[in-house]
Amino acid sequence: MSAHFKNIAIRLRKDILKMIYAAQSGHPGGSLSAIDVLTILFFDGFIKNDPQNPDWEDRDYFVLSKGHAAPALYAVLGEQGFFEKDNFFNIRQTDALLQGHPVIKIPGIEATTGSLGQGISVATGIAMGLKIDNKANKVFTLLGDGETQEGQVWEAAMSAAHHKLGNLVAIIDINGLQIDGKTCDVMQTNPVNQKFKAFGWEVLECDGHNHSEISQTLKKALEVKNKPVAIIAHTVKGKGISFMENNAGWHGKAPNESEFEQAMAELEMQI
Repeated sequence: MSAHFKNIAIRLRKDILKMIYAAQSGHPGGSLSAIDVLTILFFDGFIKNDPQNPDWEDRDYFVLSKGHAAPALYAVLGEQGFFEKDNFFNIRQTDALLQGHPVIKIPGIEATTGSLGQGISVATGIAMGLKIDNKANKVFTLLGDGETQEGQVWEAAMSAAHHKLGNLVAIIDINGLQIDGKTCDVMQTNPVNQKFKAFGWEVLECDGHNHSEISQTLKKALEVKNKPVAIIAHTVKGKGISFMENNAGWHGKAPNESEFEQAMAELEMQI
């Protein structure tokens, strides 16, 4: 693992915790599970964007379909300079820039998301429009595995394959847990890989915490031209914080002072 990307991921994890602790509200588990994928996607050159010109016509698009993991995306956009990091400390407050789910008034946010299943549908629509206009922009979207219980996900998957959207990459964060417990107990979603394949997608898999493996998988995804790509990223909910890892109780819970201090100390030791 590159020390460069490792340090970025640790910094982003710290920012996630700072936000959620400040608000005493939010979703740490799924934000932490997704941050290594987002680190490589945004900082290893896979997404073209411009923090000084968020509406740049030639940018690539990212839609956070699992909108409750907004702190992860905010950490990335803050690190890139789309807005000042001071905004982290009034997240979820009335009239604050950063809300509990992504909203389009925030620089760098392409779609308001939170109702599960809608993000991949929006991403499919963006990709279709770009294809019609013969544009080279890529569209990426990130889903949770619990989210694949939504029928709308599969309507979008069917549409994207039918229209041969080779400019669309969907990453599914498979951490095995959702708010009510194990995903397989709430509603079995496996085999997610075979389902996307049956819908006509190219399917790739990776360890969602191995930076070099994530990078190699994204490179392979961008080589596919005539169909959408689903990347199955195997992750750990709450990754990086010992008492949050693989614990569904940390899906939507803020740490208290002692838990916050322990979490920050653990991350500091990983540098």
